[in-house]
Amino acid sequence: MDGNGRWAKARGLPRVEGHRRGVEAVRRTVRAAIDHGIAYLTIYSFSQENWSRPDDEVAMLMALLKRFIRNDLADLHENGVRVRVIGERANLAADLIALLDEAEARTAANRGLTLTVAFNYGGRQEIVEAARRLAVEARAGRLDPAEIDLAAFAARLDTADIPDPDLIIRTSGEMRLSNFLLWQAAYSELVFPAILWPDFDGEAFADALEQYASRERRFGNVVARAPVKSAS
Repeated sequence: MDGNGRWAKARGLPRVEGHRRGVEAVRRTVRAAIDHGIAYLTIYSFSQENWSRPDDEVAMLMALLKRFIRNDLADLHENGVRVRVIGERANLAADLIALLDEAEARTAANRGLTLTVAFNYGGRQEIVEAARRLAVEARAGRLDPAEIDLAAFAARLDTADIPDPDLIIRTSGEMRLSNFLLWQAAYSELVFPAILWPDFDGEAFADALEQYASRERRFGNVVARAPVKSAS
């Protein structure tokens, strides 16, 4: 979800206003995903690298996340959305951890859209942590190293219970993943709309889905596979 700061700067507004409008774009995108029958939607809300931003901006981003959970959780729950949060939690404030835990626990039984929030997340760190878990299990004698394969590794990732993304959308025209779902994105289709995130709406989402639908996904084979409805 890229372009909040540039959106605000172009309008002579403080960066915080770009982030506020970005939250509105999240709401629109969740509604659009539900309307399109998408089963899984993953949003990259805060990366581990984002901690290097100015302290006041980081504090504001934390406040926006807390406000989003407090204000929107009831509506998400009512619409059958299951909330998942991936990323490191150990260094987060206790009140924020409690909110993340509440969002997951309250919606755990829902069977509609699975909304995964990547918060304090980094793809490289996730891969390192998965390797560490395998090493710990092998050292403890609970795992034979000879049995480690792609499935075993994927089962130790934060996303073990959700499918790899079929489509990854990065707004603002930047053409890179920026440490997002590096393992899972191996065969994802990528769309890079020039639109800045605060302006992303149902029409832009539908356009990205149309681009995805026009592509032939072979996964290294000669026969294309049918698409699965998931997006990030």
